[in-house]
Amino acid sequence: MQKKGQHVVPNGNNWSVRKAGAARSSGTFSTQTAAVDVARARARSQGTELYIHGRDGRIRERSSYGNDPLPPKG
Repeated sequence: MQKKGQHVVPNGNNWSVRKAGAARSSGTFSTQTAAVDVARARARSQGTELYIHGRDGRIRERSSYGNDPLPPKG
């Protein structure tokens, strides 16, 4: 089973942290920085991916905190 990642997504004038596939956010923050800090901590503790979306909804940054293959493929 593949672990799910944490997404930082725009939510009106705020930013939300949402687990991949979840219907509801796990937290809403007034700044993207605050949301990223919480999502990064969760991704690290769960060994999953962190996806940071821009205001347009597109992924602008991705970090992996899981078991990455060494050396990286690609």
